[in-house]
Amino acid sequence: MAETLRFDNLKELLGLKDAADKDPLVKFALNSAEEIVLNYCNIKEIPDRLSNTVLRMAMDIYRNEQPGEEEAPQVVKSITVGDTSTSYGSGTDENFAKSLVKNYRSQLNRYRRGLFA
Repeated sequence: MAETLRFDNLKELLGLKDAADKDPLVKFALNSAEEIVLNYCNIKEIPDRLSNTVLRMAMDIYRNEQPGEEEAPQVVKSITVGDTSTSYGSGTDENFAKSLVKNYRSQLNRYRRGLFA
Protein backbone atom coordinates (compact mmCIF):
# COMPACT_ATOMS: atom_id res chain seq x y z
CA MET A 1 0.00 0.00 0.00
CA ALA A 2 1.42 3.38 -0.94
CA GLU A 3 2.41 5.64 1.91
CA THR A 4 -0.04 8.37 0.84
CA LEU A 5 -2.91 5.91 0.79
CA ARG A 6 -1.86 4.56 4.20
CA PHE A 7 -1.79 8.12 5.57
CA ASP A 8 -5.26 8.89 4.17
CA ASN A 9 -6.63 5.63 5.59
CA LEU A 10 -5.14 6.39 9.01
CA LYS A 11 -6.72 9.85 9.10
CA GLU A 12 -10.09 8.37 8.26
CA LEU A 13 -9.76 5.59 10.85
CA LEU A 14 -8.89 8.17 13.50
CA GLY A 15 -11.87 10.33 12.50
CA LEU A 16 -9.58 13.15 11.37
CA LYS A 17 -10.41 13.16 7.65
CA ASP A 18 -11.08 16.92 7.56
CA ALA A 19 -8.59 17.95 10.27
CA ALA A 20 -5.61 19.22 8.25
CA ASP A 21 -4.10 20.75 11.41
CA LYS A 22 -3.56 17.19 12.75
CA ASP A 23 -1.60 16.03 9.68
CA PRO A 24 1.88 16.35 11.28
CA LEU A 25 0.70 14.38 14.33
CA VAL A 26 -0.85 11.64 12.20
CA LYS A 27 2.32 11.47 10.08
CA PHE A 28 4.41 11.14 13.24
CA ALA A 29 2.30 8.22 14.48
CA LEU A 30 2.40 6.53 11.06
CA ASN A 31 6.15 7.03 10.66
CA SER A 32 6.72 5.68 14.17
CA ALA A 33 4.67 2.55 13.46
CA GLU A 34 6.46 2.00 10.14
CA GLU A 35 9.84 2.43 11.81
CA ILE A 36 8.94 -0.09 14.53
CA VAL A 37 7.82 -2.66 11.95
CA LEU A 38 10.85 -2.18 9.70
CA ASN A 39 13.27 -2.41 12.61
CA TYR A 40 11.59 -5.38 14.27
CA CYS A 41 11.26 -7.35 11.03
CA ASN A 42 14.68 -6.31 9.67
CA ILE A 43 13.14 -5.39 6.30
CA LYS A 44 13.53 -2.38 3.99
CA GLU A 45 9.88 -1.80 3.04
CA ILE A 46 6.45 -2.61 4.43
CA PRO A 47 4.81 -5.58 2.66
CA ASP A 48 1.21 -4.99 1.57
CA ARG A 49 0.05 -7.75 3.91
CA LEU A 50 1.35 -5.74 6.91
CA SER A 51 -0.42 -2.50 5.97
CA ASN A 52 -3.37 -3.05 8.31
CA THR A 53 -1.03 -4.01 11.12
CA VAL A 54 0.92 -0.77 10.59
CA LEU A 55 -2.35 1.19 10.61
CA ARG A 56 -3.48 -0.46 13.85
CA MET A 57 -0.11 0.25 15.47
CA ALA A 58 -0.24 3.87 14.28
CA MET A 59 -3.74 4.24 15.73
CA ASP A 60 -2.51 2.86 19.05
CA ILE A 61 0.45 5.25 19.03
CA TYR A 62 -1.72 8.25 18.17
CA ARG A 63 -4.34 7.48 20.79
CA ASN A 64 -1.98 6.47 23.60
CA GLU A 65 0.84 8.97 23.20
CA GLN A 66 -1.39 11.85 22.07
CA PRO A 67 1.33 13.76 20.20
CA GLY A 68 0.90 17.51 20.12
CA GLU A 69 -0.35 17.75 23.70
CA GLU A 70 1.88 19.54 26.19
CA GLU A 71 0.89 17.30 29.07
CA ALA A 72 -0.36 13.75 29.26
CA PRO A 73 -4.10 13.55 29.88
CA GLN A 74 -5.15 13.19 33.50
CA VAL A 75 -7.57 10.51 34.62
CA VAL A 76 -9.09 9.77 37.99
CA LYS A 77 -7.04 7.08 39.73
CA SER A 78 -8.94 6.89 43.00
CA ILE A 79 -11.95 8.42 44.74
CA THR A 80 -12.63 8.49 48.48
CA VAL A 81 -16.16 9.54 49.42
CA GLY A 82 -15.78 10.07 53.20
CA ASP A 83 -14.01 13.45 53.62
CA THR A 84 -13.89 13.67 49.79
CA SER A 85 -10.58 12.84 48.21
CA THR A 86 -9.85 12.45 44.50
CA SER A 87 -6.46 11.62 43.03
CA TYR A 88 -5.44 11.95 39.42
CA GLY A 89 -2.75 10.28 37.38
CA SER A 90 -1.48 10.04 33.87
CA GLY A 91 -3.91 8.55 31.36
CA THR A 92 -1.14 6.99 29.30
CA ASP A 93 0.07 3.44 29.66
CA GLU A 94 3.63 3.62 30.95
CA ASN A 95 4.45 0.18 29.54
CA PHE A 96 2.95 1.04 26.15
CA ALA A 97 6.21 1.10 24.18
CA LYS A 98 7.16 -2.35 25.44
CA SER A 99 3.74 -3.83 24.81
CA LEU A 100 3.21 -2.43 21.31
CA VAL A 101 5.40 -4.98 19.52
CA LYS A 102 4.18 -7.71 21.88
CA ASN A 103 0.57 -7.04 20.86
CA TYR A 104 1.41 -7.45 17.17
CA ARG A 105 4.19 -10.03 17.43
CA SER A 106 2.25 -12.86 15.77
CA GLN A 107 1.60 -10.76 12.64
CA LEU A 108 5.12 -9.32 12.55
CA ASN A 109 6.97 -12.61 13.09
CA ARG A 110 5.73 -13.90 9.72
CA TYR A 111 7.82 -11.20 8.03
CA ARG A 112 10.76 -11.09 10.43
CA ARG A 113 14.17 -11.80 8.95
CA GLY A 114 17.27 -12.81 10.83
CA LEU A 115 20.33 -10.59 10.90
CA PHE A 116 23.55 -12.16 9.77
CA ALA A 117 26.87 -10.63 10.74
